[in-house]
Amino acid sequence: MMSTFNLTRRETFQLAAAGVSAVSCSGWLGSLAAHAAETPAKKQKSCILLWMDGGPSQTDTFDPKPDAPQEYRGTFQTIATSVPGLQIAEGYSKVSQLMQHACVIRGMSTTEAAEHWRARIYMHTSYRPNFAGLSYPSFGSIVSSLRPQGTGLPNFMVTGKTMEGGGFPYIAGGGYLGPRHSGIILRDLTKGLEHSSPPVDATEFAARMSLADRLAAGFQRATPISAVAAQRSAYQGAVELMRSPKGKVFDLTQEPAEAHDRYGKHYFGQGCLLARRLIETGVPFVEVYLGDWDTHEQRRADMVRNECLPASDQAMHALITDLKERGLLDDTLIIWMGEFGRTPKTHHASGARNHYDKAWSTVFFGGGVPGGSIIGKTDQHAAEVVDRPVSGPDFMATVLKLLGIDPGLELHAGNRPVRAVAPGGKPIEEITG
Repeated sequence: MMSTFNLTRRETFQLAAAGVSAVSCSGWLGSLAAHAAETPAKKQKSCILLWMDGGPSQTDTFDPKPDAPQEYRGTFQTIATSVPGLQIAEGYSKVSQLMQHACVIRGMSTTEAAEHWRARIYMHTSYRPNFAGLSYPSFGSIVSSLRPQGTGLPNFMVTGKTMEGGGFPYIAGGGYLGPRHSGIILRDLTKGLEHSSPPVDATEFAARMSLADRLAAGFQRATPISAVAAQRSAYQGAVELMRSPKGKVFDLTQEPAEAHDRYGKHYFGQGCLLARRLIETGVPFVEVYLGDWDTHEQRRADMVRNECLPASDQAMHALITDLKERGLLDDTLIIWMGEFGRTPKTHHASGARNHYDKAWSTVFFGGGVPGGSIIGKTDQHAAEVVDRPVSGPDFMATVLKLLGIDPGLELHAGNRPVRAVAPGGKPIEEITG
């Protein structure tokens, strides 16, 4: 059973006396110390989830319908790719050159499209939200719970900007796995990982640490239970991180100007650049958000055309190319997805579309997937899946299996066993073998 713990008021005061903030000592630091002395396991696959917040249109991205009537085609032309016979929309002209590394799933057929927050939860966890029941962990939290800390960094990092303007509702929390496996959110890439540097000079810091350690040791002797030992371990982990040079991975100024230009100096591009650095350092799961794909009206459709598509095309091309050149692409699964698709028929000349969950697309790059392939097929208008439908639980099961995790795994909420994938979810055999 996974154990979790929280800072008590007294413990918070003890750490504050040492100059260590509660943010610095969030749950993931406990596993830092717990796994520090372990022998590293054999190499496991990492994952970068590129979340297109708001729901991108399938026909305007990876499932164009060039022969459909204009109101179904929208305003984007269809272009050839590096894979003969595989066509995508022109907004991804750079990515089109790398489709030999991609597996396009055109048969997504899910059950949540009324509200973004519900669909986010569903597609991150495979469970439909039910606030009377459990809070389920997302992809990143599940991976975090099953990987040793090892690197001296958190196992699950989240950055980017959502359509709400910067919040990360419902998806970064660890659910019933607890805060130890929550995603560490980087809201400002220029500041790196905040609260991870000593607040005073080395001599004063050492004195504070000595005092804090004596307080913690005394509290542990007086209260010899596992939660207290775990809390002390978390505190020690925070100190180790403060003294560790690995925090430099968050400093994007170490990258050459050429890299910043290739990825793009927009937030999504810099988030993808950071994701590459984190994966290289050994962080197993990184999520990068890009909003706003919610194209209900002309203004937002124009935003997708002029901002979201160019930014994602540029950054994804740089990310995939970099990982390939560095020998990391086969061991790194990149997922391009949103919470749902858009209605096949536009309701405005600009290409504005509403929410749609019956037939939409997601894409895998790298990670050992069969490159240059297409899974599933929609009808002539991209309105219905006519071959190989994929549900939310199917998608979750596929991702876990690609990452070397048993889709039938049972986790634990307290003493209660809970399936990592919602009932009925099966991996896509054409992808996972």
